[in-house]
Amino acid sequence: MRCLGNPLGRRGFLTVGALGGLGLSMGDLFRLRAQADQKHYDFIDAKADSVIHIFLPGGIAHQETFDPKPYSPLEYRGELGTIKTKTGDVFCETLPRLASLSDRLTVIRSMTHGEAAHERGTHNMFTGYKPSPALVFPSFGSVISHEYGPKNNLPPYVAIPNSANEYAGTGYLSSSFGPFSLGADPANKGFRVQDLNLPNGVDMTRFERRRTALDAVNMHFQKKQNADAINAMDTFYQRAYSLISSEKAREAFNIEAEDNGLRDKYGRNAAGQRLLMARRLVEAGVRFVTVTYGGWDMHNQISAGMRRDTPPLDQAIGTLIEDLESRGLLSRTLIMVSSEFGRTPKINNEAGRDHWPKVFSVMLAGGGVKGGLVYGSSDATATEPEFDPVSPEDLATTMYHLLGIVADKELMAPGDRPIEICDGGKVLSDILA
Repeated sequence: MRCLGNPLGRRGFLTVGALGGLGLSMGDLFRLRAQADQKHYDFIDAKADSVIHIFLPGGIAHQETFDPKPYSPLEYRGELGTIKTKTGDVFCETLPRLASLSDRLTVIRSMTHGEAAHERGTHNMFTGYKPSPALVFPSFGSVISHEYGPKNNLPPYVAIPNSANEYAGTGYLSSSFGPFSLGADPANKGFRVQDLNLPNGVDMTRFERRRTALDAVNMHFQKKQNADAINAMDTFYQRAYSLISSEKAREAFNIEAEDNGLRDKYGRNAAGQRLLMARRLVEAGVRFVTVTYGGWDMHNQISAGMRRDTPPLDQAIGTLIEDLESRGLLSRTLIMVSSEFGRTPKINNEAGRDHWPKVFSVMLAGGGVKGGLVYGSSDATATEPEFDPVSPEDLATTMYHLLGIVADKELMAPGDRPIEICDGGKVLSDILA
């Protein structure tokens, strides 16, 4: 194999004489080798245009949601009962609305990884990679932002209400691919998105003068130093200008424009209004929305905690599915409900459950996945996968595939190192519609 446009083969570049004769430094050599090694990729027809990632921090219990064990001993199954789903399976009694919509869902009951610490488990479920001391990996939203960019003057990646965690960022990619955070909860009275409107006393003419002045300053610094921080800031400003100057784009964040009846249907609470905002954003053109809700680290009194916290979530997700479907958006919008891990098979001495990454559940809907499907299973006490284990790499690879992104495509990390978007995962073809 020879480099295009040069009579020397790749091995020829390894000689000191060739380097000197071509005027190449060792750094130039490594860049050329990295470019020569990069893969070529076949086109994938995307089945989804956008993703709503509902992340439940703390580690929600699979036993008290999508994978109850009614025939196991009480110390394993817990106090809560079950409810029959529309497709003949059972969910925990905490999810009656989703049970009635099970024909629209795929539930993966065999998610598994080995990280029992919140931070490391969260990293797995936001990047598809195990944590590494050598490299910080980009989150799903940042990869999608990198691959597709903005649409309709809207940020490609939005976090509701704020960036979910330190692993929801850009990793080794430029910081310009980071999330746009609302900075406030849509459920709050008087909700306003931070920095979305012009300051008092500043009209569009004055705004444009400021923009021109800032562009001149940025150009001065870019000529002196081509740094990621400067380029990223310039990208942020350009996107902010597009957002502020587009009334249609700003209107996507105006939750007050929604019908009061629909707002009530979602629920006048954090879960309901955050998911309603997510629907508004994907409808307007945002490609990836991360919604964070609740605190599910229930080491004590888990039955009471689930009875208290799950109903608003169940109502909001159910309404989101029906709302997207009624607008013709569900088939092109992937809903993914995940957590960093599950909870221990056995109830502890404080009537709670502790961290358990060996098996847990993820819910998917729309966006090219089948409805009415339970994929994989845990064993009789929800201790480990019994059939078809699914890794974070598999889940990430499948999500990217639905979006038309080749998961093993290589992106360039610092030092001109080609790094695969996701390494080692497989597409879960059985769950694809």
